[in-house]
Amino acid sequence: MRPFVYARAESVEAAVQAADVAAPGPPTQAATQYLAGGTTILDLMKLDTMRPEALIDINDLAEGHGAIEVGPQALRLGALARLATVADHPAVRRDYPVIAQSLQLAASAQIRNMATLGGNVLQRTRCNYFRDPSWTVCNKRDPGSGCAALEGVNRKHAVLGVSEHCIAAYPGDFAQALVALDAVVEIAGRAGPRSLPFAALHRLPGTTPEVETVLTPGDLITGFVVPAGPWTRRSLYLKVRDRQSYEFALASAAVALELHDGVVANVRIALGGVATTPWRAREAEEALKGRPCNEATCGAAARAAFAGAETRSGNAFKPELGRRTLVRALLQAATMEV
Repeated sequence: MRPFVYARAESVEAAVQAADVAAPGPPTQAATQYLAGGTTILDLMKLDTMRPEALIDINDLAEGHGAIEVGPQALRLGALARLATVADHPAVRRDYPVIAQSLQLAASAQIRNMATLGGNVLQRTRCNYFRDPSWTVCNKRDPGSGCAALEGVNRKHAVLGVSEHCIAAYPGDFAQALVALDAVVEIAGRAGPRSLPFAALHRLPGTTPEVETVLTPGDLITGFVVPAGPWTRRSLYLKVRDRQSYEFALASAAVALELHDGVVANVRIALGGVATTPWRAREAEEALKGRPCNEATCGAAARAAFAGAETRSGNAFKPELGRRTLVRALLQAATMEV
């Protein structure tokens, strides 16, 4: 690991001011990075994939930005809340099971006890070509160098939202629940606090895969607001992986249903493990609305969700796996007792 400067911030304002807001390039390559749980950035520093010159420890901000607030209109989650704390919260488990399950399945118990919500949604891809600096070809790590995964080992890579410059899959779970439930992300920055739809936070790779979010250098995620709705209780997160223990998704689905006499009045669907960003499957939602939630209609919705899939040699199985995962999630949600 390379030498770096370590500092603690006592307030959001101090953290933002200390950040390297003038650093060129995207915030993921900025010379100064925030440190909370450290379960992602420290790994990448040890691999020499990320080389920050300074880390700003923001754990002292947890008292003001780590709370779980449950209200009649919305659920608010502080960005410094730990994954395990939110996953075990009784109101979250009861009223927003898709959130609790996405966090419960996200990592091992030790990592869930350390990792924070804000850091979790910003975790970097697990693409081996990105994580191993000995590979000189990776547009996400070295813009303009190319994408070795296109013709290389790409079994776990994305089939939705890809470009000729990058097919790396977004690795997180919690983000799928947030994008499905139309969550809002709260951000502190040099210009003051602001908020935006969580679905607008991550960017498709396009021609600039190194720019992963709309955050600017110095921006700090402070919280998430999830609107309450009749569909949040009938919700779940289904994750398909190579093994039952801690592992990243090959395909996953976050679904939330509102049913009236077995007919879909409202549905929210997000897909994981198969896309370059947290992926809202709106085509699938439209295919289900106003129809009974059965295997035939869910199958049609799943086909709509993957109509635009682009596969490579190693991941040609993913659209079918993704479709089956979505159908299974929807049918399970339909039978939930709420």
